[in-house]
Amino acid sequence: MNHFAVPLPLSREPWRPAPLIQFSLALHVATLALIVFSPSLWLWGVAVVLFDHILLFASSMWPRSSLLGNNLVRLPPAAIQRREVTLTFDDGPDPTVTPQVLHILAKHQVHGTFFCIGEKAAAYPDLCRAIVAQGHTIENHGQRHRHHTALSGFRGWKREIGDAQETLEQITGRRPQFFRPLAGLRNPFLDPVLYRLGIRLATWTRRGYDTRCDNAEIVLARLTKNLAAGDILLLHDGHSARNKQDTPVILELLPQLLAHLAVCNLHPVPLSASTGFDNPPKKPAQHEQP
Repeated sequence: MNHFAVPLPLSREPWRPAPLIQFSLALHVATLALIVFSPSLWLWGVAVVLFDHILLFASSMWPRSSLLGNNLVRLPPAAIQRREVTLTFDDGPDPTVTPQVLHILAKHQVHGTFFCIGEKAAAYPDLCRAIVAQGHTIENHGQRHRHHTALSGFRGWKREIGDAQETLEQITGRRPQFFRPLAGLRNPFLDPVLYRLGIRLATWTRRGYDTRCDNAEIVLARLTKNLAAGDILLLHDGHSARNKQDTPVILELLPQLLAHLAVCNLHPVPLSASTGFDNPPKKPAQHEQP
């Protein structure tokens, strides 16, 4: 399975379902025909459909899968040649943690990508403007960040993603180019919604589980094992686990990770810069926080 699925520039061509979805639809039609013309084989038909649904469910639970549609899990070849990586921060903005993350990034002169939740962004708009003002980019992590979103139909996905698009664009003046679902979970209805909204799915190459593990050394080891140019790293400025000193693990982890990247001659850049997909602000963001 080739997970290097780089989203292509949007075109006027009509949306087409992923090969697995096309296969699934054809399988359902064939199974129905089998049952109609050979009723005695109905049990085999049910078994085939059940297997197909298990395969679809497994694909939905596999964040790095491209079986349900285009999915950016690594940076394109040009970025790899430049030895670029991308640090992504999910579940923010957090009024306590995010400013400290920004301070660490500024100290190391590094830029990242923040996948923000629409409702949190609306609660802390100045913090979002500070993120953008410091050279980082903000992308779409959904408006409400609900676990049941992965069970949504077309309208549910469109509302969750579309509302966040409007919220984030109103605050920053830039329309997000990438969407990342909660925990990377999705279903077959997501891909056509992303096409309709003109936004691309981006998950990650590696993650450290920094929302669950309170040991920065363990998280760092997970992130840096086999680390290579082109990797997209998943971190969290929101919902970060806390160590025994009640310090968010991201604040202990991030300086060590940046030092490791420097030793490896890897250059962190925002996701939009490394992929070449960007949507410049239509208007300057107001009330920027230094």
